[in-house]
Amino acid sequence: MPSLHDSSFNRLTQSHESDLWVTWAQYDDLIEQLAVQIQRSGFQFDQILCLARGGMRIGDVLSRVFEVPLAILAASSYRGAKGTEQGALSIAQQVTSTVGTLSGNILLVDDLVDSGVTFAAVGEHLLQAFPLITELKTAVLWQKASSTVKPDYVVVALTTNPWIHQPFEHYDTVTLAALTEKWSIVLNK
Repeated sequence: MPSLHDSSFNRLTQSHESDLWVTWAQYDDLIEQLAVQIQRSGFQFDQILCLARGGMRIGDVLSRVFEVPLAILAASSYRGAKGTEQGALSIAQQVTSTVGTLSGNILLVDDLVDSGVTFAAVGEHLLQAFPLITELKTAVLWQKASSTVKPDYVVVALTTNPWIHQPFEHYDTVTLAALTEKWSIVLNK
């Protein structure tokens, strides 16, 4: 398997500079490589906070592998045109967690850092809203060239700014009517 830092990885997945296509296997490999990178750093964290939606799968896997609680914070700036147009940043007022308030060392996880606006704003928000956070580190699978923020852990630092087509994004264009038609024969048995 090629290293993600080799140009061979980009040849496997990148159809051209404006698009990067990622399969489920590649996506899972990236998450595993992120886990190893974090483990090798020695950072001991008390909780993982993932940004919904992009960081949810990554946060779930890391929470299982590191055996630490997972918290979720919704933050979004991509809304229009099926999630492809960036607008004003919206950060949820509440963090969802089963272990109480955020405190101690926190690992903030998302799928990618694009411009860096979301990561910077969320980081500031967390440190102000949760004064019991001792240390906040950040982790992503991809960092685009346009990012003004450098996360603590990055699997792939891109030299361009492609649209990253993640394997679950096909659901952005699936309708309930299409699913109903697809599964009506099976469900009517």
